[in-house]
Amino acid sequence: MTIQLNQANIHLLPAALPAPTYERTAVQAGIVHFGVGGFHRAHQAFYLDQLMEQGLAMDFGIVGVGLLPGDKALGRALKAQDCLYTLVSKDEQGGQAAKVIGSIIDYLCGPDSPAAVLQRLAAPETRIVTLTITEGGYNFDQITGEFDWNDPDVAHDLAHPDRPRTVFGYLTQALARRRADGIVPFDVVSCDNIPSNGAVARRSLLAFARGADPDLADWIAAEVAFPNSMVDRITPRPTKAASAELAQRTGVVDNCVVVAEAFTQWVLEDGFGGRRPPFERAGVQLVADVEPYELMKLRLLNASHQALAYFSYLMGYRLVHDAVRDSLVRDFLADYMQHEGAPSLPQVPGVDLDAYQQTLIKRFGNEAIADTVARLAAEASDRIPKWLVPVVHQRLAAGAPAERSAAIVASWARFAEGVDESGTPFEVVDNQLEQVKAAARRQGADPLAFLRQESFFGSLADEPRFTEPYLKTLDSLHQRGARETLRSLVAV
Repeated sequence: MTIQLNQANIHLLPAALPAPTYERTAVQAGIVHFGVGGFHRAHQAFYLDQLMEQGLAMDFGIVGVGLLPGDKALGRALKAQDCLYTLVSKDEQGGQAAKVIGSIIDYLCGPDSPAAVLQRLAAPETRIVTLTITEGGYNFDQITGEFDWNDPDVAHDLAHPDRPRTVFGYLTQALARRRADGIVPFDVVSCDNIPSNGAVARRSLLAFARGADPDLADWIAAEVAFPNSMVDRITPRPTKAASAELAQRTGVVDNCVVVAEAFTQWVLEDGFGGRRPPFERAGVQLVADVEPYELMKLRLLNASHQALAYFSYLMGYRLVHDAVRDSLVRDFLADYMQHEGAPSLPQVPGVDLDAYQQTLIKRFGNEAIADTVARLAAEASDRIPKWLVPVVHQRLAAGAPAERSAAIVASWARFAEGVDESGTPFEVVDNQLEQVKAAARRQGADPLAFLRQESFFGSLADEPRFTEPYLKTLDSLHQRGARETLRSLVAV
């Protein structure tokens, strides 16, 4: 017998799959979230579900919003299940726990009904808007930080404010309506992997709002809070295999299963303008300054993912845990974290950085998660400039070497050629694909061509302390391959 996951069948679920114990019909919308991917469902929605299990935050139910046409399929699947889904947590020892999450109570698709999204955002019940729109979703230049006005969707939103396509168009129009109606603004919380993500969200939204209505932008600047946050939980892209495994194990049909590691962390600036859920009751760390924790995660976990991705892919690895079992990969990650990533950090209150680094290696090696190297290697142009390049600048400014960071950038440059060491083409996934591949193609004639992409690297191509180890690694990758190159790097 199989059971389709939905609200009507929730009482039929087996004991191995705990359902929400709270009455979901009593949950009222209070949060609108843009970007309902696997990570949001394994992280923020998980924390809200924890609170609701305690009878708390019942007026902070989540309404998810999809901005892209590709989000429609997930929206249909979630709504068919009354927005219920299973979160499966797997630890490094092979243990796992599953629970049905009920904190998402509705899903709206912007391309189908922008009016419905605006109505929800403008409603006085909406007190918080949260974002996981990816590192590239904030529409600013990697080096200058300036807002990109060349985006055609931005031009559309300025011309058609009642039919927006971008998150900035939605937020600006909704805040305009709230101001006109005398409704206090919502708070905006970014949950993306960007340094000072709240400040970045504020800067991008204010830039767009000034282009639309300077007076409104002044009001937003004065009235809207943008708390910074640090989020952490390794969550591979959801797969059909996860749904099949759940059905086989429990008899429950769930087309929206999310699998994540057992570890989870959320450090949140306690700087809300209005009422917020009691996040601390669910294990969220409320702090006055998120930056030290944020930099720790970005420069150790996220940058180490980049250190792993390109070398490992070129060596033939496709699963992260398989790559980490290779002592060359593992030692290179440890060397980067110990000698360049960690020394670039300020003091992190209450954290033993040596222990944190060791924990990261263990987490990367979690076979149960089956995270893919391709996922880590995707969208590098959104990631390396934000996660790794700041480490390089800090190291060079301190008069210290950045040889391992240079090697990581060189591995990206080699990977971006889109051909493995046997000459077989592979897919490169990147928001700036044409630019990245064009620069990679020029490396034969100009070995620094990739590094000359100033929108990613600024003036690093003119810095010999960086270009010398970069060129040495790039040449070795072409002449000797990834494995022998790593062997030399680890030996040094």
